[in-house]
Amino acid sequence: MTDSSRKHRFGRPGRTKEQAAAARRPAWRDRGDRGERGDGPVILYGWHTVTAALANPKRKIRRLLLTENAARRLTEENIPTRVTPEMVRPSAIDQLLSPDAVHQGLFVEADPLPSPDIATLPQQGIVLVLDQVTDPHNVGAIMRSAAAFAVKAIVITARHSPEATGVLAKSASGALELVPVVTVQNLARALTALNERGFLTVGLDSAGDSDLATIELREPLALVLGAEGKGLRQLTRETCSALARLDLPGDIKSLNVSNAAALALYVGASRLGLMGR
Repeated sequence: MTDSSRKHRFGRPGRTKEQAAAARRPAWRDRGDRGERGDGPVILYGWHTVTAALANPKRKIRRLLLTENAARRLTEENIPTRVTPEMVRPSAIDQLLSPDAVHQGLFVEADPLPSPDIATLPQQGIVLVLDQVTDPHNVGAIMRSAAAFAVKAIVITARHSPEATGVLAKSASGALELVPVVTVQNLARALTALNERGFLTVGLDSAGDSDLATIELREPLALVLGAEGKGLRQLTRETCSALARLDLPGDIKSLNVSNAAALALYVGASRLGLMGR
């Protein structure tokens, strides 16, 4: 076997079949996603997720696996890889991920992004606060909406929140690189800190006194959303400056939390005059 054919099959020149097999062991599928708050690397896969990470100078790329088709597309679109990629067959990436993961021939191990401090958040625009929203698909979709509405940051708790890796990153479709994620130990204290810094903290609650579209909003604004089913916790509701609901004209009066976040962001951005900025 020539060096070039060995590189094609096993990823790196001189790599043995056994070494290649060890590199492909499904570590992330067995141990679960580890990421921004874990002690392991962040796992990123899929076209939009990986190319956004490659374009983010703050994201340290440790390892990049590519199929021939993905490498060709990166070259055609003039996207630099920043690190020397390992060329593998699609099945090698399949073995690193869950069976339903759509990786499109790209897989990255990277360092976590830093978590900003509450005190460093700009006192303008909108911040999202998530109260124990645990579904990574929902949090990823919320991040995508947050990027679309130029949200300044998303505040989550260290516990009862999904790590910013794997499924969440794929669902965010690149937004993980665009919206800072602030991880806090205690949400009530974080909300108190936002209140003290002049934020209007508005909790979205079906029992809110008024519709979000009718209350007076101002910058900086923090919109607080709770988990589906449970909603906002009692202490969270008590710490918010105001509670508001989202009035809907149809027979179904509640939305999936990611859809509720998108609607609340549209209302907030429209009322604050942020849409044309």
